[in-house]
Amino acid sequence: MKRLVRILAAALALTVSTSPAWPADWLPVREISLTIAPGSPLDFSGFLPNGPIDGDSRLVAGTDGRLARAGAPDRPARLFCASLAWSPASGGFPNHADADVYARQLAMHGYNIARFHFIDGSLMFGRQKDFDFDPEILDRIHYLMAALKKHGIYWMVDGLTSWRGGYGGHDDRWAPSEGLKLEVNYQDRAFAHWKRLVTDFLTRVNPYTGIAPIRDDALAMVVLVNENSMEFETVVHDRAGRPYPDSLRQPFNTWLRERYGSTQALRAAWPDLRANERLENASVRLPVERYTDSPRLRDLQAFFVETEKDALARMTRVLRELGYRGLVSDYNNWPTVQTGLTRQNLEAVTMNTYQDGVMSYEPGAKIKNESSLADAGSYMRMAAASRWLGKPFGITEYDHLFWNRYRYEAGLVMPAYAALQGWDMLCRHGHGPIALQYGEPFPHKRAMLPYAIALDPVARAGETLSALLFRRGDVSMSRNTIPFLVRGEEDLTDDMQATEPDTLTVLSLVSRIGLRQSDGLRESLAVNQPRGEADAGKLLAAMKASGLLPENNRTDPAQGIFQSDTGELLLDRDKRSLTLSAPRTEAAAFVALDGPIDLETIRIERGDGDALFAASALDGAASLATAKRMLLIFATDARNTNMRFRDREEKVIEDFGTLPVLIRKGTLSIEFKHRTGRWRLSPVGLDGVVHAPLQSGNGPLRFQLNNDTPAGPATFFLLETD
Repeated sequence: MKRLVRILAAALALTVSTSPAWPADWLPVREISLTIAPGSPLDFSGFLPNGPIDGDSRLVAGTDGRLARAGAPDRPARLFCASLAWSPASGGFPNHADADVYARQLAMHGYNIARFHFIDGSLMFGRQKDFDFDPEILDRIHYLMAALKKHGIYWMVDGLTSWRGGYGGHDDRWAPSEGLKLEVNYQDRAFAHWKRLVTDFLTRVNPYTGIAPIRDDALAMVVLVNENSMEFETVVHDRAGRPYPDSLRQPFNTWLRERYGSTQALRAAWPDLRANERLENASVRLPVERYTDSPRLRDLQAFFVETEKDALARMTRVLRELGYRGLVSDYNNWPTVQTGLTRQNLEAVTMNTYQDGVMSYEPGAKIKNESSLADAGSYMRMAAASRWLGKPFGITEYDHLFWNRYRYEAGLVMPAYAALQGWDMLCRHGHGPIALQYGEPFPHKRAMLPYAIALDPVARAGETLSALLFRRGDVSMSRNTIPFLVRGEEDLTDDMQATEPDTLTVLSLVSRIGLRQSDGLRESLAVNQPRGEADAGKLLAAMKASGLLPENNRTDPAQGIFQSDTGELLLDRDKRSLTLSAPRTEAAAFVALDGPIDLETIRIERGDGDALFAASALDGAASLATAKRMLLIFATDARNTNMRFRDREEKVIEDFGTLPVLIRKGTLSIEFKHRTGRWRLSPVGLDGVVHAPLQSGNGPLRFQLNNDTPAGPATFFLLETD
């Protein structure tokens, strides 16, 4: 591998020296190797250690409903997740030697759980017979599992991810196809397929651990089927005039017959029931329009809730009978009222959420290119409103996707609010969270792409900050919990797409929120039913009156200003800014600096564009005010060489371009208030190498932070004081 890295480095050096001038204000990344050295400023394993995985450290639902280790059920365990969503196009599962390096690197980056996603696609790629797993891929997966466990990294596994499951003879395993993922909820044939798939994979003894994964303490969670919410899966395959597949008609009619008993009773509930629709011969039609509210849609939602709960119980039983003791989750997307009712029965709740999704890698793919702060972090808030209080909760997928220019926000928005909410797990989705080097010869590694965060310096900066804010716990958990009370099926309306109101989920920017069964009772400091009668402003005022919120809390929903009840986080929707002032980390994400940003210890005086800035103590100090070694993060934007768009607003891609990655130039004026003495500032490469100091001084700790350094563009800096 070292020889390959030298060859790639020489090739890149030649490219840089002979290429035409780079676009103005964009700098080519010079690193080839992305493996970080032990003891470097990017090696977090010293203060974020992963202990051995055994019976005492097996993950369970703790005494307060938080994730915990079996030997310490009253002490929450926070999981920082590495998404392993490899395919042949992104290089697939590594060989044994690379797996050892990769697992060690994940631990150094601070990860302590890995999600195995689309393993069915990888195991069945190129296979013609059902359940005929590729033996080499299976061996690589087993070896990687053992390597991860050796470094104290738990596993989370999808029972089914690919729409093709274990069926042979298909070459579209990563593309949506109609059938299995929906039908597993209600068809015996599809359920039997799922059962065979999870049994064949999870019960095979791993030769490198000596135990089957299903009985291994390292297997912390199984997501039964990724993104199989019934309404969502029908949306994926929606056809004009036929939003719901015919396979749903018979089970829906059976359910209606059990509920109403007769066509006459159904007609009293459904004014639009046609004369030729009868329960007695199962001829009641499915809705022909999902976005026009109707009693028919309301009953379809109730049918989905009961069907999904039954499927969840049935699949969970299979795992328990096979000897699995870990946590089970499912229905990890689609934040509607209907799926919220389904998730009430989960042992652990998980959710996927995205800012500015991208549906294709082909020319013509579109994004909105909008700031997540402009809508007060709605993608985070939707996830927060899907949580059930008293159960472990985690994000199985999130991202603020490339090539959105504001994606630097994700490194502050998601980990900071995840910590404020007291979530248990955070997983930014990608082919893999890290890469060992630039220039690997695979189609999805030849340039930065959406869902490929490992090659993106902006995403990597965000993940680095996430390890500190979320796993290390630099952001304090909220002091208060605001329950969103749920009665049950009576909360369903005729609107199939109904979600928790945006005007109420803003409460998650102030305090913890989550769903809680109400049994029809109302509470004074809660979001009650019906939601139309709830008012966030009045609830916040009541919290202040009761002393739950400080009098000086600056939250004003009408002005788009939200301050956490801890006082650490302040979001200004109209300015599109978010700041954090916590003892060990201070940070700011901003679109523009129309004036200085004053944090507790740091003052950002000037800047020349939108960016993320953060400073974190590295030396065990209790605060930045006393820290002697600090990691600074400065992330602007990054794109590929020769990247082209079809429009001036850069919303529609024409060509993703090639490596090397380019980073946009940027400068900030930084002052550490009330700190004087000897100091030096050094750039840190993406490989963790500390380069020669850029600046030093003896006096006020004040400097110009410029990411255009002699060693190449930098997103990381080491600030040291004597």
